[in-house]
Amino acid sequence: MRAKFYVFVAGLGLLATAAPIMAHHSFTAEYDATKPITLTGAVTKVEWMNPHARFYIDVKDDSGTVTNWELELGSPNALMRLGWTRNSLKQGEVVTVEGSLAKDGSKLANARKVTLADGRKVFAGSAADSDTKQ
Repeated sequence: MRAKFYVFVAGLGLLATAAPIMAHHSFTAEYDATKPITLTGAVTKVEWMNPHARFYIDVKDDSGTVTNWELELGSPNALMRLGWTRNSLKQGEVVTVEGSLAKDGSKLANARKVTLADGRKVFAGSAADSDTKQ
């Protein structure tokens, strides 16, 4: 009986460690590189966590309607190697993002390059940038 319990606990441990791997996705599984997009808006939220940092911006369209977009970046580690810090994006600052739209049509894009409020252009550590040199 005790052996079955240990096997069960070990199995749960293996599932728990595999969950983050299963949750990760490839760029081509979620985004369409043939659908580039450029968005300009005010930062509303920043999530600096693995496996990908994310931030959100309010984008106003031609009719004045404001839509909140989610932008995926590279991992925090990759971003730090590119010169980012967790404070590079500040709530309220207006930024411009070049990236690729999500395949599902949601207000989600993979950021490729971000123009910060001070005018600096930084790469976003995207999987799509693996062939891009800074």
